[in-house]
Order: sequence, then structure tokens, then C-alpha cells
Amino acid sequence: MDRGRVFDQLRADAIHAYDRIIGLDLREVALDGSLHKAPCGGEGTGINPTDRANLGWKWSIAVDANGIPIGWAIDGANRNELKLLGPTLDDVARVGLLVDIETLHLDRGYDYAKTRRHLASFGLDDLNIQHREPKGATERRPLELGLRWVVEGTNSWLSNYGQLRRNTDRRTRHRHAQLCFVTMLLVTAKLIDWRNRWSPDSRPNR
Repeated sequence: MDRGRVFDQLRADAIHAYDRIIGLDLREVALDGSLHKAPCGGEGTGINPTDRANLGWKWSIAVDANGIPIGWAIDGANRNELKLLGPTLDDVARVGLLVDIETLHLDRGYDYAKTRRHLASFGLDDLNIQHREPKGATERRPLELGLRWVVEGTNSWLSNYGQLRRNTDRRTRHRHAQLCFVTMLLVTAKLIDWRNRWSPDSRPNR
């Protein structure tokens, strides 16, 4: 196998095992981006507007209702998240999961008519998007969280890995490989936890 495909296969095998044993919940899918440091620069990096203009990178990730990553796209920190929406969904489609999504949850940064039309081209029309406040509005509308907290939790979990949080690679494919590897670790931990909770051998004797 091509070395560049090894990590993709690890990720695919882990997701397939999770779906077969526990089951992906694609009725509710959340998508969001996350910014991180890239002090060594290289391809796929850019000026991070939230980090004193230092170099950084960004991933945009979609997760199922339980926070399992099902697709992502990566680019420089200066890349607008709206530009990564299509590539993220393309990755979800590539692994055959796009057609099973029922509701997609997004934050207010995606609250545009153009974005809704773009999502409709993917067959996604059941959307929960937090509304932006209109200019000049004097009253704030209630915050519509939906299930965005799920993807925020996954982003926080991924950020615990130092090489993702402060990445020193200079190639996009290497960052992608790391996301594949960490996703495999996440899914494996979920499967071990499921086994410990539900296997007959783990139940106390009566």
C-alpha cells in the first residue's frame, strides 16, 4: 500500500469498526473549524488572526451526534471557514456518509443565504444554524446552540494532542496523517470503553 494511504486506511478501518459495533449516529451532524499554531510554517499555513498574526493552520471537521469525526478539510489559519465547508462535506461524501446526514448543525459564521444554497447542492436542507444578529438590532434573540457543543467537544479533545495544537510539520499531508491517527485513537478508546461497559465478562457476578 502507498505509504500516503496507510493513515487513511487506519482511519477508515476504525470508523468502520465503530459503525459496525456501536453505530454512527448521522441523524444529527455538527461541523465547525478550529485554529492552531504552526510555528515552522510550510504549505497549508497562514497568518492566524487570533494569535497576534503568527503562522497557524486550521481544520474544519464534521462529527456525528456522539462526536466521532466523519470528515474534515485542512488549510491555513487565514482561510475562511466558509471556504472549507465544501471540502469538508466532500470528504464526508468520499467515505460514503453524506447521504445519511439528516440535520446539520452550524454556528452563526455560516448564517448566509449563499451557504444554505451551497448546502442544498449537497442534499442538505434540514439545517440548524445559529442566527447572526442583524445590524442595528436592539434586542438579542435567544442563543440556538443545537448540537454544536458536540463538535466543540471533539475539537477540544483533538487539541489536547500537542502536535496538533502546535504543529511543526511543513506538509499538509503530514497534518492530515496526524488527524487520521488521532481519530483512530479516539475511536479505539470509544470501542474499548463500550467493551468494558457492555461485554458479559465485565458485568459483576450476581
